Amino acid sequence: MKDIERIAKAIEADASASLPDLPKAPEEAKERGGRMTTPEQMLVRQAREASGMTQPVFAECIGTPVATLRDWEQGRFAPSGAVLCLLRLIIKHPELIIELAA
Repeated sequence: MKDIERIAKAIEADASASLPDLPKAPEEAKERGGRMTTPEQMLVRQAREASGMTQPVFAECIGTPVATLRDWEQGRFAPSGAVLCLLRLIIKHPELIIELAA
């Protein structure tokens, strides 16, 4: 368990964001038959949840199709570096999403 916590801290440092669900990922993978949750997926979900928005509303605010947002959240595709940067900003400053929506 200590290795998981150490690895999670390293990934959080690399992502420049807190990813509280990261240590749960290995257990989730076992429950889902081996499918892992990526740090990018967690970052997307965490940003959207910080905004308090549904997928369609959040997608519109960040200027992306809702299908793309769903793909990111489900791990089918990873968002670009620019999007990851935007998501980190939204996590740290959720009020920014209001400015994006304007």
